[in-house]
Amino acid sequence: MNIRVVLPLTALLALAGCNRPVPPAPDKPPEPQATALRDAMQQPLDKAKAARDMLEKAPDTRAADEAPTDR
Repeated sequence: MNIRVVLPLTALLALAGCNRPVPPAPDKPPEPQATALRDAMQQPLDKAKAARDMLEKAPDTRAADEAPTDR
């Protein structure tokens, strides 16, 4: 056989074996896959937000320290 005939036929056979992936069911949302990475990134942000909230809720002690005293 000639290479001009064998090569295209081989390529067609290889392509015929390929199938499209099955689409997911439309009523079921996809499962999250990167939860560990997301949790690892979110943990320091949550700590920083908690610290900021604590500082915002704490009374302002600088004003009491800087207030003049009568002596």
